[in-house]
Amino acid sequence: MGGQILVSECENEVTIKINGRFDFSVHKEFRSAYEAALKNDKLGRCVVDLQATEYIDSSALGMLLMMRERIGERAKIELVRCNKEIRSTLDISNFHKLFDIR
Repeated sequence: MGGQILVSECENEVTIKINGRFDFSVHKEFRSAYEAALKNDKLGRCVVDLQATEYIDSSALGMLLMMRERIGERAKIELVRCNKEIRSTLDISNFHKLFDIR
């Protein structure tokens, strides 16, 4: 079973929360979430909340890179509330050089 994407917006910020597995099964929902955020002319910050994320795979890393390519110049992207395993995956993949990870 895949994950679930929840989106919330507040003025210049969008938060994309991934519950469960962050893998290819959520790619359409994830892309739709950040593409919708681009319609906000005031967008300045995009937060990817990984607190409820149980698993992340290479396709999820690719999705994050695609998001960075699409909105990285317009908005600051933050990956927040990662568990130890997900943080390790992000560190091994050198994502700390590409994203603000908290």
